[in-house]
Amino acid sequence: MKTKIRWGILSTAKIGVVKVIPAMQQGKYCEITAISSRDMNEAKRVATSLGIPKAYGSYEELLSDSEIDAVYIPLPNHLHVEWAIKAIEAGKHVLLEKPVGLSSKEAESLILASKANPNLKIMEAFMYRHHPQWKKAKKLVEEGAIGKLKSIQTFFSYYNTDPNNIRQNPDFGGGGLMDIGCYCISLSRFIFGKEPKRVNGLVEFDPKFKTDRMASGILDFSSGTSTFTCSTQVMPFQRVNIFGDTGGIEIEIPFNAPPDKPTRLWLHSSEKTEEITFDICDQYTIQGDLFSKAILDNTEVPTPLDDALNNMLVIEGVFKSSESGKWINL
Repeated sequence: MKTKIRWGILSTAKIGVVKVIPAMQQGKYCEITAISSRDMNEAKRVATSLGIPKAYGSYEELLSDSEIDAVYIPLPNHLHVEWAIKAIEAGKHVLLEKPVGLSSKEAESLILASKANPNLKIMEAFMYRHHPQWKKAKKLVEEGAIGKLKSIQTFFSYYNTDPNNIRQNPDFGGGGLMDIGCYCISLSRFIFGKEPKRVNGLVEFDPKFKTDRMASGILDFSSGTSTFTCSTQVMPFQRVNIFGDTGGIEIEIPFNAPPDKPTRLWLHSSEKTEEITFDICDQYTIQGDLFSKAILDNTEVPTPLDDALNNMLVIEGVFKSSESGKWINL
């Protein structure tokens, strides 16, 4: 009986090489067996540095390897859906970096490909959801620890004006909303446990790069709201506050939770503030193991692909609202 899933990696992207692959190599159910690049020398270099047995000079070669069960795809955003579909057609399970693609239409095409191959698992890689701090936050909300959930406030930013950075290219799906704003939207939907009815947004574009450099949004969930601001040209910061009518939850490092030190959140009430700490863990390791276990046990993946489509619909709504100056019904 198979006890580990054999993984191949499409691309030597920094997120994979620095964070995801080393974390998955620590997993109980993951075995990284191959990596590919359009540059064979680069594939070999990364394979050697990370102790990966096989290196391929093209993505097609890796997908044709019958000894690979699943692939992780950290390619640029505009290539996500294309290569996810090719991987599915090659009989591979797929863990796809966020965002799912460039549009809801692309997401829908991936869902169709997935439904045509129901034996294969596919999931968008929103790693934050699998961290214990987020599982705890959601449980606290569901148990009524803060009373009725009324509002969520999120801020997520970094500063990057490098013209050679792929995030500055609008044709490749660059910009803040696709890169980090997607987290602000995803967590709101996760904590409220439903979809927003309408959205209002304001987006500022960089005059040189033509990508969104700052975006703010209001998501109306009927029973409450979620507001956020994300930016690629503001001092690096991230924080989430979840407000109920009798208490609140503050998450210190909501998205880039460090893999080498404990994390914490604060549960606020009118009487006291309780600090809740979480043991050292790597959310990328947890994500890889959960997805691999779903393959091994033939169970549902933690986050269904419909969730990726719904997140993209909200992102599009923010852009449409900013352009029209009106609320957008979803």
